Amino acid sequence: MAGLKISVNQDTCIACGVCYSLCPQVFEAAGDGKTQIVSQYRVGGKATEGEVDESLKDCVETAKNSCPTFSIST
Repeated sequence: MAGLKISVNQDTCIACGVCYSLCPQVFEAAGDGKTQIVSQYRVGGKATEGEVDESLKDCVETAKNSCPTFSIST
């Protein structure tokens, strides 16, 4: 799958839920409420690293740009 790589920094995430409310196709809450990537899009066996198809780029970018702690990078 050629697409957009995503990374979530759980050290800076404050579990506000903005990203998974805006883009639930890609982001979800971990047990502690912090953001992780849904299993379908994870890479390398890490819940904080993933890759999505270009069709989800706008969704991911909206979530990234709305994160108050800038914990999502692409």
